[in-house]
Amino acid sequence: MNTTIEQDDIDDLIPESHISLDEPPNEKEACIEYLLDLIVDSGRVSDRDAALEALFAREAETTTGVGMGIGIPHAKTDAVTRPSVAFTRSTDGIDFGAMDDEPAKLLFMILVPESGAEDHLTILSSLSRALMHEEVRDDLYTAEMPEDVQNALQEAVA
Repeated sequence: MNTTIEQDDIDDLIPESHISLDEPPNEKEACIEYLLDLIVDSGRVSDRDAALEALFAREAETTTGVGMGIGIPHAKTDAVTRPSVAFTRSTDGIDFGAMDDEPAKLLFMILVPESGAEDHLTILSSLSRALMHEEVRDDLYTAEMPEDVQNALQEAVA
């Protein structure tokens, strides 16, 4: 069982089209829709409403604000065709209910097919481990191009 994301997986999981360096909506639900639409627009979501419902259901269960200015809304749903990650960042931050009460400024969305429980945990744990490092977070805050985000993540999981 592979428990980490490989560098080569980053381009497939989070292609440049899934990365927005524009300011997202500053309200949690709208931000979740904003991230979802990055994945929808790439053709990986077969049913946007079902995917959104799965994401909101997950949010209702427990917070996806992990602290240190990071939010990772995520869901397993057959409305997505393959494991996918989207990224955006917020200047002021968005309240994702983190235990440290810090608003989320770095926002990742993870969507995996219902059968992909192992993929889901692998992606979530690899991303969480990478984001523990201040230099990775700094690289994401200062990224000027989507490929800068990919490079930061590739280096982090190396």
